[in-house]
Amino acid sequence: MKKGLLLSVVASTIIFAGGDIAPVEPAAPASSDFWGQIGFEYQAQSNDEQNWGDPDNNSFSVAVVLGVEKQLDYGFGVGAEVAGWTNLGINHIAANPAVAGGKLITGANSGTKLNDGELSQLYLTYTSGNTAVKIGRQALPKAVSPWAWSYRSAGVLDDSFEGIVVANTSLPGTTLVGAWVKNTTRNNKAIRIGRSGLFMLAAINKSWVPNTTLSMSAYYVPKVDGSKNMYSVWTSAESKFDNGVSTGLQLVYAGGTVTGAKTTWAEAAYIGKSFNEGNGNVKLTLAHINKGDYPLKLSTKSAFWGDALGGFLKGSGDVITDTNGNLVTQNIVRLNADYKAGIGTAYGELAYAKYGSFGHSWGTRLGYKFKIGSVDANVEYRYANYRVNSANFKEQRVRVEAYYKF
Repeated sequence: MKKGLLLSVVASTIIFAGGDIAPVEPAAPASSDFWGQIGFEYQAQSNDEQNWGDPDNNSFSVAVVLGVEKQLDYGFGVGAEVAGWTNLGINHIAANPAVAGGKLITGANSGTKLNDGELSQLYLTYTSGNTAVKIGRQALPKAVSPWAWSYRSAGVLDDSFEGIVVANTSLPGTTLVGAWVKNTTRNNKAIRIGRSGLFMLAAINKSWVPNTTLSMSAYYVPKVDGSKNMYSVWTSAESKFDNGVSTGLQLVYAGGTVTGAKTTWAEAAYIGKSFNEGNGNVKLTLAHINKGDYPLKLSTKSAFWGDALGGFLKGSGDVITDTNGNLVTQNIVRLNADYKAGIGTAYGELAYAKYGSFGHSWGTRLGYKFKIGSVDANVEYRYANYRVNSANFKEQRVRVEAYYKF
């Protein structure tokens, strides 16, 4: 954002990997031996510097994802996934597009291609009793690895990770996970995570406290800057009650020994309520991020509950600085609602963020997601308004997407 908020020094220079981990949730879109998806995404944006009709502010892409996972003998298995995308030669609206999955970033110096593909997953699995092992290029789930996880946009993985994941479910109601990740991969390009990779231990429990899911993930990244290290700990507790009320608390720590970098603390809490026999839901979230320099995400998308408007509102999901390079404290309020209507669900969000004495922002998003046969579709509008550094500017976005899964 030229007129306001920027990523902190640590967040913008140390980019690693992340994802979610089976068997907590499947890494593939479907739970069969073979899966696939084909669809399109069109997006138009405007801001104070570019209008709706500017070619650089419009994007279009068709994406195809194909995957297979096969169980072999003696507990072994193998899996693979490929993805490809194209703008179908519609250059007049895609001269500078953003491809599905965030693979092709808008900007003249993106260095990516309008028509391309990748091997997004290739792994071996081994299962013995309550223990499962996955080795190779794979997706990591947010439920277990919120600092570094694999987000799917238009069905395409933004980040894949190369490493080893071990999960065990021997304890009642508990999943224990250990992982070592060497690289994150984007467009078939491996990006090393420090000099020795990322180490993670995680646990999810659904039996210790009634109606409550407890989770904790701890990370260690040695030698990210010479001999300097990074750490992060994520904890959360989420409860759902019979009367439709839900509550949640999330605490995040990110720190290390990088010279001059300040420790980051972030907290978020929510209370929600379902109504009309579960057809509608409302949720109020309050969040805070201190003047920390260590990032709250090592992958494309943030898992912090303060992340507003799906990441469209600047900051909110990660640490930021003002235009002078000073760290900014953030206080965030989010109000979400959805209601089943017709053949789908209408949803909306209002969000407000206060950036210390630097300024504030607010925004909204409205959308409707629906399904016709095997086709999932979504239409959404987002708006953000900023009053920072004695300036007032706005951003808008409209997105239409539809996908056929098989």
